[in-house]
This record gives sequence, structure tokens and C-alpha cells, in this order.
Amino acid sequence: MLSPEKAEEARFKEKLSGVHKLLIFSNEKLLRQALTHRSYVNENPGEGEHNERLEFLGDAILNFLSGEYLYEKFAAKGEDELTRLRSALVEEKQLAKFAIEVGLDFRMRLGKGTIRDGGFQNHNLLSGTFEAVIGAYYLDNDRNVAPLSDIVKPLFDSASENIVEIRSNVDSKNRFQELVQAQGITNPPKYVTEQIGGPSHAPEFRAKVLVEGREKGEGKGKNKKEAEKAAAEDALAKWKNQVY
Repeated sequence: MLSPEKAEEARFKEKLSGVHKLLIFSNEKLLRQALTHRSYVNENPGEGEHNERLEFLGDAILNFLSGEYLYEKFAAKGEDELTRLRSALVEEKQLAKFAIEVGLDFRMRLGKGTIRDGGFQNHNLLSGTFEAVIGAYYLDNDRNVAPLSDIVKPLFDSASENIVEIRSNVDSKNRFQELVQAQGITNPPKYVTEQIGGPSHAPEFRAKVLVEGREKGEGKGKNKKEAEKAAAEDALAKWKNQVY
């Protein structure tokens, strides 16, 4: 018969069958700690340390790796834009998506009360556990960041294009709204968007941006976001060229 310690280790290994390579450790105790939330330790005092120190370390490593990744990928972008992109790449909801992608959601070791409260779907717990695993993986590889970089870059690739599109769209519209507000106009710009053609699988949209009922810009795109971004950029260009 297995000892309680060996039985726990066997159950842990069974959970990790067919895992993402981020969860393949030489020191399985280190991985177990990274997956262990404070609530689990509170209910199981003999479990040792929870994952909060590893979370702190992983947060710092992710900021470095995401900065290096964006610096290499977007050579034409300046410091401000790279900083905004990094914030989007390592914000809580995005890290929670990474956690689910590598299979951390139901591998987190949570207290029963936390599980009842929906802990396996909690963005804060998922992102924190992901950071802890990043920190633990770094330590498990003799504090060598290169193997970790090879693992997280594909995750960043899966998210970066969508983040850049959203960030670019928001920036254009925000810049135009700031210009409008600088003129003492309190009502935000209004976007009117409609589909103007194209087949069902490749529609085309046109957007107009209005300020106090007056059209200030127009743009087209393959979806509403792209069309509104184009309208905002058209309005910004007209403003710059004093077409108003």
C-alpha cells in the first residue's frame, strides 16, 4: 500500500498526463507549490507553502519576456505604444486565457470554499496561478529564461494580433475623442455604421463619425470595428489638415 505522500504524488502525476510543456518539471514539488492557492493551504496546513511568492517572481519575468517579445516583433512602434501593448498582453484576463490554454484551470489546487465560489473560472486566480507557474518553471530550469521564452512566445503570438487590432482601434477613436473634448465639446463622437455590400462571408462596412450631428469622417472596413477605426483616422487626418 502506498504511503499518503506517495499516493498524493501518484494522483498529482495522473492529473498531469498529456500536459502542456510548461507543466513538465524536474522538481514536481515546485510545480505543486505553483498550483497551490492560499485557500488550499488554509484547509490543509501540512501542504507547505502556497504560490504567492512564485506569483511575484512570475509577474516580473512575464513583464520582461513580453517586453522583449514586443520589442522584437514591432520594430516600428515607439515606447508609448509598446508599453500599452505590453499592458494588454499581461493583463489579468489575457493571462487567465493563457492559463486555460495550457490547462491550469482544473489543475489549480484550491480550497473547497474557493471551488464552490467558482474558483476554477476566476480570472484573478487563473492569472495568478499562471504567473506562479512561470516563476516556478524559471527556477526549475536553473534560473535560465531561454527555455521559458521558447514556451511563452507561441502564447504571445496567439494573442498579439488581436491585441494590436483592438489597441489600434481604441487608440484612433480615443485620440479623436480627446481632440473633440479639447474644443470644449462634452458629447462624445457618435459612430453610425452600416453594411454596404460584399457576400455574407466577406461583408463590407461603412462608418461615419459625427460630432454634434455633423459628419467629421468616413471609413470602410471588413467589420464594424475596422470601419469605425477608419472613420476616426479620416477625421484625425482632416483635423490635422484643417479641413474642418
